[in-house]
Amino acid sequence: MASGNKSVLFVCLGNICRSPIAEAVFKKMATDADVVNKWRIDSAATSTYEIGNPPDHRGQACMKKHDVPMRHVARQVTKDDFMSFEYILCMDENNLSDLKKKANSVKDYRAKIELLGSYDPQKQLIIKDPYYGSDSDFENVYEQCVRCCKAFLDVNS
Repeated sequence: MASGNKSVLFVCLGNICRSPIAEAVFKKMATDADVVNKWRIDSAATSTYEIGNPPDHRGQACMKKHDVPMRHVARQVTKDDFMSFEYILCMDENNLSDLKKKANSVKDYRAKIELLGSYDPQKQLIIKDPYYGSDSDFENVYEQCVRCCKAFLDVNS
């Protein structure tokens, strides 16, 4: 994980589908823009369901198809994350609610907690969980993450 003066943590329910895709997409964009050394980039889960597991094989296949490197092991959001990350970007209202509850137990946390979809130029606020879906659902997540991460990077460059 690169360490810089900016930081972003992508969060979803299990940290095996949406958030590792967003992390990989953003890392590649930051690398391509030659700013990856200015960023600390990671992803995490609101739940404990998948801790220690690699990203979903369908997400990995989608990233491979788009030449986006993906290396991640699922972990849960920690209280420290609210202090050490500038941005915590999540995928849906349940993630947002869970994160805000957890943040309330952290004194003077600094993270700005938002929906990643709030950066979508196509105004698709929610990035739906593809876990019970098909390969095309993973492709949709990838496309949304590309749009949102590009807009987020543009705002923060």
